[in-house]
Amino acid sequence: MAQSILVTLFCCLPLGIVAIIKASEVNSRLASGDYEGAVKASKEAKKFCWWSFGAGIIFIAIYFVLVVIAAVFGQ
Repeated sequence: MAQSILVTLFCCLPLGIVAIIKASEVNSRLASGDYEGAVKASKEAKKFCWWSFGAGIIFIAIYFVLVVIAAVFGQ
């Protein structure tokens, strides 16, 4: 759950929200005795955390490229 919140705040909001939703499903499925469903929800939360992290890295890289281009050709 903590990873989901961190990637939501610092990387990519839409994918992070999906990760939070999937992470919150883990505890409710465990409480209902659905161990396999909890494992599946955990794997999906982990997948969306990594997708959000990757999207954040890509957005930051694009931002720096645009800043460099603006600094070089902006004057």
